[in-house]
Formats: sequence, C-alpha cells, structure tokens
Amino acid sequence: MDLQLQEKIIIVTGGSKGIGNGIVNVLSDEGAIPVIVGRNKEHVLNAVKIIEAKNRKAYYALAELTDPDQCKAAVNTVIQKFGRIDGLVNNAGINDGIGLEKGNYEDFITSINRNLTHYYLMAHYALTELKKSKGAIVNIGSKTSVTGQGGTSGYAAANGGRNALTREWAVELLPYQIRVNAVIVAECLTPLYERWLKTFPDPEKKRKEITSKIPLENRMTTIEEIANTVAFLLSPKSSHTTGQLLFVDGGYTHLDRTL
Repeated sequence: MDLQLQEKIIIVTGGSKGIGNGIVNVLSDEGAIPVIVGRNKEHVLNAVKIIEAKNRKAYYALAELTDPDQCKAAVNTVIQKFGRIDGLVNNAGINDGIGLEKGNYEDFITSINRNLTHYYLMAHYALTELKKSKGAIVNIGSKTSVTGQGGTSGYAAANGGRNALTREWAVELLPYQIRVNAVIVAECLTPLYERWLKTFPDPEKKRKEITSKIPLENRMTTIEEIANTVAFLLSPKSSHTTGQLLFVDGGYTHLDRTL
C-alpha cells in the first residue's frame, strides 16, 4: 500500500530513541521527511545520520521541550527550512515514577510539563501550517491512562491528558480537516523498557511473566508495529479516521488476560 507520504514534512518529538526513532525510520522509508525534535544533540544527529546513510531524508531541530520558547523555535526552524508542516507526532516523554504517597507538588508539576505540556505547545505552534496542509496529528500515549500502574501519578495523569486532548483537538480542528488520533502503547520492548527489566534479579523471568499476560502471541509489541500504525494515521489512507485512541498492544489492555 502506498501511504502517499512522499516528501511530507512530519515533526516527531523524541525521534532519536525508542518508539520515536522507530516512527522516524518508518516515515523515512515511506518517503516522508521526518524532522526529529529533541534536546540531545549527539543522539539527534546520529539518528539523522543513520537515515541519510540509507539514502533517505531527515532533518532536526534541537529543543528542550519543557521550554515553551524552544518549542516555538523548533517549529519555526522547520517552517523556515521547508515552508510547511504536514504532520506532527507528539511522542516525547518518560514514565518518571512520580507517585502520590511518596511524591510532591513540585515533582508532579515537573512530570506534567515533561509528559504533557509540550504536546499542547507543539500542536499550538504548528497549527497555522497544519491548517494549510490539512495535516494530521498523532499523539503517543500509554495504557497507564486507563489501567493505572501505581506509583506514577504524574505520568498517568499526563497520559490521561493526552487522550483527552486527542478527542478535544479532533473536535476543534474539524473545520480545518485536520485529523487527530492517538496510538496507545502497553508493553513495547524499547531500550528504556529493557533497562527497566535489567533492574530485576532475573530479567528474563520478569519478561516472561509480563509476556504471558499479553493475549496475542504472548509477546511484546515491537517498535515497528507502533510506527506502522502511526504512519498509517498520518497518511491519506486513514482519511476518515479522527478522534480515535488505537491500542496497539496485542490485546493487553482490554482482552481478558485469563485467556
């Protein structure tokens, strides 16, 4: 299937690592020009270099996403370079373990800014160009927004906000034919997830314990499976899909785990 993404300019926050990097690579393979927005210059430049080594196109803008001015500057960098924006993938964030019992106000607000506020900022600053292109927004979210996890109030609240903003923006942007959807992730074997597994005395035992509860094929979701869905939602092939929360999780969130 031709996703018709050739030469489309698509911003991907946190695109140098993990799920974001998977999205960037799939988009570049589809002929799009992903623009990685992140704060670590070394990681960002390396991600761009790897794509260019495959004779694909990519670009970047450096930004600390908790800083509104840097978010605005990153978007302006893209506009100055390409003259348009065709899509936005809000992906950057981290499960930072800011809980209720052992947390505090300052850390909670920091977690919200780290995981939610820049979703709004990037969409706000990109909106003028997205109106022109009738582009699409995809927000990456987490199962914690609907299942809870324990000990991660900030991250869970931020992801609940991501879900709500997806629906809110889908409504608000209907007049401009801008589609807004979210891809919700459960158990995906990212480098960060692998590092977490290694904190257990027997990482392999812990991994098998988790995958045994994933109904479809008892395995983790791959980064590429997330990225493929994101690419589809950005493309004209999903032209009548908006306001949806798509759980790419092997049935982990909603199917009966006793299966």
